[in-house]
Amino acid sequence: MDERVRFVGRLLDGESMSDVCREFGILRKTGYKIWDRYWNEGLEALTDRSRRPVRYANQLPQQTERLIVETKRNKPHWGARKIRELLLRRLAGDVRIPAQSTVRAVLDRYGLVKRARQRRRFTAEGTTLSCATAPNDLWCADFKGEFKTGDGRYCYPLTVTDQASRMIQACEALQSTREQPVIETFLRLFRQRDCRKRSDRPCRSETRLEGG
Repeated sequence: MDERVRFVGRLLDGESMSDVCREFGILRKTGYKIWDRYWNEGLEALTDRSRRPVRYANQLPQQTERLIVETKRNKPHWGARKIRELLLRRLAGDVRIPAQSTVRAVLDRYGLVKRARQRRRFTAEGTTLSCATAPNDLWCADFKGEFKTGDGRYCYPLTVTDQASRMIQACEALQSTREQPVIETFLRLFRQRDCRKRSDRPCRSETRLEGG
């Protein structure tokens, strides 16, 4: 009631309805309701009739905050978005509905927000190989990115390089990183260049080659 009295007092002092409503954090529709009740019924009309109190700007009404907390406890699987939708249905027109981020902040303050478990990242660890001492001891194979061609299809360049000589053994424009085209590329290389002793890795594909 005290806040309603102060609200009406500010209006009686000549301040505009818009400015006072903005400072108290309520809609003008609600402000006019309070003013009309006072004008028609006097100070007694300012006693609590509703569970929706008038609050200062930048403060969330206590009963709105309580409704947020109670809703979360009754509906533990509801998030800030669904709780705000409930506030819109119940309180729209009487109080300023808090933003979704504000609802989440209330839940967080009461310890009602479950922290998402951070997924453990797994990174591939390559096998450490000694430097090749002669050509054809070790080939380095990799897909060098991807790009879209003029016909709208993606191209995946597979490169195979001899580590010792840095000679490019192959540079194949493949349509995917799938296993079969990679195997065919290596088999062709083995026939042309003689089989290498080792390869640093089987690329990004699912290829599994002996000695790779």
